[in-house]
Amino acid sequence: MTSGSNILSEGNRHIRSMLVAHAAGILVVAAIFAVVVVAVDARRSEERAGHLSLQKYLNLSKIDFGDPIHRAMFRESLRIFYPGQGLRNDSLMQAIEDLRQREFTDPQYKSGTNLQGLTWELIGSLGGMYLRFVIVYVVVLVLVYFGAQRIGVYRFVKMKQHRESYLEQAVRLSREFSRQRREERNWREIGSVAMLLGKAIGKGCLTVVLFSPAYVIAYSVKTTFDTSSMVFMVMLGIVSNGVLIYAANRFFTLLVSESHKGYVQTALVKNLNSSYEWDTADGIPLRSLVRIRGAFRSHAFSHVFLNARFQFMPAVKEQASFLVTGLIIIEMALNIQGHLCYELLQQILYRQYDVACVIVFSIFVTIKLTEIAVDLWSEREKRRYGY
Repeated sequence: MTSGSNILSEGNRHIRSMLVAHAAGILVVAAIFAVVVVAVDARRSEERAGHLSLQKYLNLSKIDFGDPIHRAMFRESLRIFYPGQGLRNDSLMQAIEDLRQREFTDPQYKSGTNLQGLTWELIGSLGGMYLRFVIVYVVVLVLVYFGAQRIGVYRFVKMKQHRESYLEQAVRLSREFSRQRREERNWREIGSVAMLLGKAIGKGCLTVVLFSPAYVIAYSVKTTFDTSSMVFMVMLGIVSNGVLIYAANRFFTLLVSESHKGYVQTALVKNLNSSYEWDTADGIPLRSLVRIRGAFRSHAFSHVFLNARFQFMPAVKEQASFLVTGLIIIEMALNIQGHLCYELLQQILYRQYDVACVIVFSIFVTIKLTEIAVDLWSEREKRRYGY
């Protein structure tokens, strides 16, 4: 009893130290961003003051600074009112000219963007965008996590069944057909070969899509689908950037590694089911691929699956980073107004760096909260299985 209490106490201390480390990381990054926001706000105030001081000259109704004669007259007036201050007068003329050029060339002046930086109205708007971003992020992360496991299991079972790939089957049938005598040939086999080749090509195309960058897929379907819908964003987040297939390959590798360990032989000695045929008495039910809990009961594979899943949990943190990068690219590539990452691009374009820092920090907090949730989940699973 005392030993169990000590283990539990040690686990609680580990959780506390882990949470403290995560909280410290968030606070350090928050402090850095706070310094940047304050510095940007101070610079903006200084620029606004300088802008107002110069704007009064541009508002003079009798002077057109686009006319060389008017500019010469204004320069002469400065020389009269401020004699002996040629350097100051030249600097003022240059500042007025720079301001005029910015009003014609700077995106934030041309678009009429509000240059007030962070306001409560803008924070409320960003909050709605952030909520939509988090919903898409969480849904995609959960679907990728479970989808990768099911794809990995399907590949593992097919490997255990020693099934040939579509292309290998097509090659084998073609060779058998070519070796047959003309009068013995069954021409239906040609149709089977063609079907197998079609499946192989389809599988290859699907693999290419799964590995394609998000912006390529986004631009390919932008005129076909409503790219602003959250359903489309979820689907694109799942199938792009290789996130799903990378995670599936990793889980498949863990299954193969675990299947070679000694406890599998122990499970076989205890007469657990060991066949990998689908829907047989001692095999694996096909419906188990879609079941979340209680899958593969009374089968030796259940131990392989549980151990592989436990090792796969930390990979969720890596998937979160890949996923966030993909969502940022998707929202920027599609140019959908009202989405968080498109707003980030616009704020950087308008040099509203304090607003951009707030958006980046919110994304950083999302990733850190994911890491905290995964770490707590892993600790819970450790206690559950007695690690």
